[in-house]
Amino acid sequence: MSIDHTNASPRTCDTLILNALIIDGSGTGSIAADVALGGGRIVAIGSLADWHAEQVLDAAGRVLAPGFIDVHTHDDTNVIRTPEMFPKLSQGVTTVVVGNCGISAAPVTLKGDPPDPMNLLGKSEAFGYPTFASYVAAVNDARPAINVAALVGHTALRQNHMDRLDRAASADEIAAMREQLREALQQGALGLSTGLAYGNAINAPTDEVLALAEPLAEFGGLYATHLRSEFADILEAMDEAFRIGRGARVPVVISHLKCAGVENWGRSSEVLQALELAGRHQHVGCDCYPYTASSSTLDLKQVTDTYDIQVTWSEPHPEMGGKMLKQVAAEWQLDLHAAAARLMPAGAVYHCMSDDDVNRILSHPATVVGSDGLPNDPLPHPRLWGAFPRVLGYYSREQKLFSLAVAVHKMTGLSAQRFGLHERGLVRVGYWADLVLFDPETVRDAASFTDPMQPAHGIEAVWVNGQLTYRGEHKQATGQRAGRFLARRPVAATE
Repeated sequence: MSIDHTNASPRTCDTLILNALIIDGSGTGSIAADVALGGGRIVAIGSLADWHAEQVLDAAGRVLAPGFIDVHTHDDTNVIRTPEMFPKLSQGVTTVVVGNCGISAAPVTLKGDPPDPMNLLGKSEAFGYPTFASYVAAVNDARPAINVAALVGHTALRQNHMDRLDRAASADEIAAMREQLREALQQGALGLSTGLAYGNAINAPTDEVLALAEPLAEFGGLYATHLRSEFADILEAMDEAFRIGRGARVPVVISHLKCAGVENWGRSSEVLQALELAGRHQHVGCDCYPYTASSSTLDLKQVTDTYDIQVTWSEPHPEMGGKMLKQVAAEWQLDLHAAAARLMPAGAVYHCMSDDDVNRILSHPATVVGSDGLPNDPLPHPRLWGAFPRVLGYYSREQKLFSLAVAVHKMTGLSAQRFGLHERGLVRVGYWADLVLFDPETVRDAASFTDPMQPAHGIEAVWVNGQLTYRGEHKQATGQRAGRFLARRPVAATE
């Protein structure tokens, strides 16, 4: 880490953070230094005891890191409807990437209720952004507490231009989707996402996605994908993703990489080997959340008695939220599939992964952290509130899966580089002042599967674009909302 000792810099600033232990997001070690913030940016790093500021905070040896970047979220409509974004802010997240898994809030023109799984983003009244530009404007008007960057969802585009989603798109429909994607890329979208495992996208052949992805390269975009299968056919699904990336000449990000299903446990080594082999010839990476359970809409294809499934919500039977599916089935005297069908539309948590596979994937150098939290679930998976402190506390400090510097890198610098978030993700002079101060000895997640809406422990302060936005003494937001929409700008690998 370089330290700015220049005497040419002004000796006054907006905020002065003294006596911090800086982990800068690059993956290297730490240094003790002071940090000065001004005009929303980091203006100096070093020994700054003679500086003056409107706000002075003594970090007392706590870790000062870049604000965490949640690269895999479904906060698309929530950053506008609930701009305080407390579940993310309270765990040190300063930027979210929305539009994952093929579902996005924009560009969308609904024909009725949002199709599954777009219903995860809210009901029809939450979708009011027929163009990507209108979404960008709405985010900036809402002034969320955190920054927002966005992918465009393949399923969203399909439902805009197709009369039904259980078939392949025609050439004319693909052309219309491409044009809408191109408009979004011109307005700063990060790229295209797919959710090919879901019923409303699974009938899209590889050629449809490849044709749609072709405009990405012109704009420096990327391709992020919820694979067609995370179960037995995962290697074939990964190969499809890599072929799309090669054909479109763009980087590939595999969303929430996992080995799902008991029969799939133990395959993470061969899955990661496939990722590494592809990485010799193209840019590939993945994100991962730090839990052995997934969460989405209730899907009959995933109903099984080999692992626990918790119902998180049900439209026809809301009283069953929080119960295990096997408990519901027993109460109704039905088998699991019949009970699940009666609950739908519904949401679920699937305890479908093994610790060894999660550890191996999470620790891989190509992996960054994304929560995949579902903010509209009445009983959300605890990752919504706890993913990032869990990496710091459980996986780094307690399990010693990787160093604290590597943990921070996976949640900041590497994420910013992969998603083209310019001047974010590092504690560096001239970069935007998205920062989190935490106690490395006490930071941990408090959210659980039975009590998931709990702010983390050990997060002491959060700054977004230089504004103090969260204080940890009473686990409260300050009321400052300094977030903004972040347009795509590819970052060179050397930055």
